[in-house]
Amino acid sequence: MTKCPANTDPNSQWPGFCPNIGAAYLFAILFGLVTCAHVAQAIIHRKGYAWVISMAAAWQTLSYVFRILSINNVTNETWYIIWFLLILLAPLLINAFVYMVLGRMVYNFTVKAKILGIKAWRFTLLFVLLDIVAFITQAAGASMASGTNLTHAQIFRGLHIYMGGIGLQWLFIFCFTFLAIRFQKEMTREASPAEKPKALRLLYVLYAVLILISIRIIFRLIEYSQGYSSGIPVHEAYQYVFDSTMMLVALVLFNIFHPGRIMPGKESDFPSRKERKALGKNNVMGRAAGGALPLYEVSPDAGVSDTAVSAEQNPTYPKLDQSNVSYGYVREFDH
Repeated sequence: MTKCPANTDPNSQWPGFCPNIGAAYLFAILFGLVTCAHVAQAIIHRKGYAWVISMAAAWQTLSYVFRILSINNVTNETWYIIWFLLILLAPLLINAFVYMVLGRMVYNFTVKAKILGIKAWRFTLLFVLLDIVAFITQAAGASMASGTNLTHAQIFRGLHIYMGGIGLQWLFIFCFTFLAIRFQKEMTREASPAEKPKALRLLYVLYAVLILISIRIIFRLIEYSQGYSSGIPVHEAYQYVFDSTMMLVALVLFNIFHPGRIMPGKESDFPSRKERKALGKNNVMGRAAGGALPLYEVSPDAGVSDTAVSAEQNPTYPKLDQSNVSYGYVREFDH
């Protein structure tokens, strides 16, 4: 019987077990295929935010590439640390993508582009920043726990910081889910009959991905609750089932129900900061208000923007039938 260097070499970086290189190759290939699909979809749909999910898939792929390198070079600390950090941090990018998608759904499928008074782009920015906080906390803890020649106390400290980071991530997910449910109620009232079914499908995908991320969070909390002595870290099957498979399914769900296909075209993107400023940041409305964009509300203390007025004065600007004008919002036509 061939001896396993990871388990027998006194300088091995692996914690007392023989990792399965066949499983590592399988998941490297699966994540690699998903990464290629996401890159292709980002290019086809021309959605800049889709590169976040492409990066998440790439990190998952690289985590297994470096895992394979580490299995073949069991004494190499660098390979081990890189795969360890990537597999712990990649799911945060999937989480950030969920936040980005819901923000764009608020803009595309509600009238006022708000949840609880928070504009869609501010909502997205807020949760992405919170995700970055969780990312930094987890990265700091994982880095502290993955070095060599560490005392038991140092490893425990790093793991506790990492667990605090995923605890923060889970807290942010709960807050986000509450807002997603509020969005669902508004969307079912305001979205058009043609848009509502596809919006609900994408929203259910977001719920499913959050459940998968939560399963992974619970697994990691249990795994490191007793440090490396819990027994879970030396049984890699748990990691494949409750971490990597969960993230693979999440990535595939976004392949099947890609937001760029459900919210296509440049008009589904957030208005630029310049456009929002021209129209009045608090006056931009969602696409469910009707037709092409941009749209804006007429508030008591804000008149029609200079940009809109200039467009109206342009002799090539389409003239509206005044009998059909809706005074709840004004529409600036695409040329």
